[in-house]
Order: sequence, then C-alpha cells, then structure tokens
Amino acid sequence: MRDTRESRLLLVLLIAIAFALITVDIRAGEDSPVDGARQAAATVFGPVENGVAAAVDPIGNAIGAVRDSGERHDRISVLERENAELKARLGSDDRTRSRARELDKMLRTAGAGQYGIKGAEVIAIGAAQGFSWTVTIDIGSRDGIRRDMTVLNGDGLVGRVTTVGPHTATVLLANDPDFTVGTRMEKSDELGFATGQGDRSLSVQLLNGKAKVKKGDRLVTFGSQANRPFVPGVPIGEVVRVDPSGGDLTRTVYVRPYVGFSKLDVVGVVVQAPRTDPRDTVLPPKPAGPKPTPTVTVTVNPSAPGTNPDGTEAQGDSGTPVPDSARSGAPLAPLPGRSPAAAATGDPSPDPDTGTPDPDEPDDPDATTNEQR
Repeated sequence: MRDTRESRLLLVLLIAIAFALITVDIRAGEDSPVDGARQAAATVFGPVENGVAAAVDPIGNAIGAVRDSGERHDRISVLERENAELKARLGSDDRTRSRARELDKMLRTAGAGQYGIKGAEVIAIGAAQGFSWTVTIDIGSRDGIRRDMTVLNGDGLVGRVTTVGPHTATVLLANDPDFTVGTRMEKSDELGFATGQGDRSLSVQLLNGKAKVKKGDRLVTFGSQANRPFVPGVPIGEVVRVDPSGGDLTRTVYVRPYVGFSKLDVVGVVVQAPRTDPRDTVLPPKPAGPKPTPTVTVTVNPSAPGTNPDGTEAQGDSGTPVPDSARSGAPLAPLPGRSPAAAATGDPSPDPDTGTPDPDEPDDPDATTNEQR
C-alpha cells in the first residue's frame, strides 16, 4: 500500500473506531453490544487456535528446554563453585589457626629482641637441581626489602636475603652449604662460625680450641657490622655433638638448628635492627627438668633389753620387775661353794672341788651308824 493521504486517514479512522469499541465494551460490561461478535469469533477461531497450539507446543517446549538448559548449567556451576569454596574454607581452618600461632610466636620473638620486622609468606622453594637451599617470599623492594637483611621466624634464624625484586625476594637458608654466620655461645660468650650442611646439623668452628662446651649449650648470632647481613641475638640452635679438641687451634661442634627449614610458611624480614644487643634474652626458656620423686624411709629400732616391744618394762613370773643384771644379760654372782658355771646354769649341787657339804646330808656316815646303834 502506498503511503498516501487517504491511507493515513483510513488508519486514523480504524484506530478511532477500535478505541470506541473498546470503550463501549468496557463500560457495557456483560451487556456489551460486541459480546455476540466476540462469541462468534471464539466459535470460529477457537478450534483453529487449539490445533495450532497442539502443533506448536512441542516445538515451544523444546526451545524452552534448550534455553533453560544453559541457565540450569550455569546454576549447577555456581553451586559447585560455592561448594568447593565452602570445602576450602572449612579445610583451611586448621591451617589458618596454625599460621596464626606461627605469626604470634614470631611477633613475640621480634618483641624480645626489639627487631623491627616485616612479615612475609613463603611462596616458592629453590630449584632442586640448583643444589641450594633457598625460598621465595612475597615481599620485595617496594615493601622496603633490601639485599643482606636477616630473615627469622618464631623459632630463630631462617637465613638472609640474597636477591630482591619489586614484589618478591629470595632467601638463602641457614642450612645451605654456602651460608656462614658468626655465632656466640650462651653464657660463656665463646665465638665461632656456623656453616650449613643441608639436612644435617650445622657445623660450628669455635675460635677457642680449649673452649669448654657440652651437649645442650645454645648459640645465637654474633651480629655483623652495621647489622648487615645479620643482627645480633637471633637464636640459632643447640649443641648436639662435640668433637675432641686434639690440641687444634679451633674446635668443632655440631648444632641442631631451632628452625625447621622444610616446613617454612610465615617469616619476618628484619628491616630495623635493635638499638642494643639483646644478648641471650631471645633464646627460648629451657625446659624444666624432671621433678624428683619423694621417697619415704622407715627405720625399725630393736627393743632395749628388758623391755617389751611397746616400750613397757619387762616383769618376772611373780609380777616383780626383772633385775637390771638379768635385763642387761650380765652373769649372776656364784653362791658360796658353787662354781661360776653352776651359778650360771642354776645347778644347786656343790662344787666337788670345794667340798662344801650339802645341808640335807650328814657330815659323816659312820657317825650316823653309831647313833643308830
């Protein structure tokens, strides 16, 4: 149809008629004059609509299913991601608590030595083929880190910074064979140099070949000039073996480091040295020795002669106290005409050697016979 004046007038007229019919239909309600026409149209076009709907619905459902499948897939992906995040959060609770304990311990160590530190996390370890013990931390020159700074954690000396980038830094660990640090013995102040030996104990050369060292003695860092690369007083470890001196100028001892180099996580880089040497104050307290077990000793004293076990005085058969001579076990004095042996045994017969008469027998048997006569 060409766009002419008549066609535009016809379109306007049809729109006006449509609005008029709609207005009349709404106002009339159930008595609308167009209700008959509506019913006639429903009767004619209703079956056609049902047929078309029955034919088109399967296609529409398929299209809807294809359209909704993307949304369902996205929803499943979101749920799976949320589930994975929840599992990771729950699984990291123990690690979070462990790291919090390490950080708290490191802050206490830094506070004891008055070290100004900047915390860092170990994000990588050195290449195994490089035969070196190094780690990479997640702070660098933009965080104020410089080469030859001391690195520690809550247990003691970790190493020193060797390479610095804008956002990361490399730390040479104290157990690396190329690592050397000046040491000072606790209390005795004996000086030496500790060298790493990989996964073995540190080797320490004491400058005094006659130094008195024993197992369990502890060492700290001696410190460097201008506190680079080492600040003083950082715990290193304790002596586990002492080699005989053998008259050498130096003496070798082996020290087990406090730091576990295979399980590093949170470390601190010393960016500000202490004003004074902390000496031995940063060392951990020594474990208390075993408490002695209390013992009870029971002493039994034998009863004194002439006393009962309960301490009362012993008595004879008649209830009279036993004489002191009997209680003491002293021999009885012999009666006249009796030998000491007879007195001791209680025999009343006279001693044949003394000839003492028995009072029950006559002195002379012949005299008795004459009297009878």
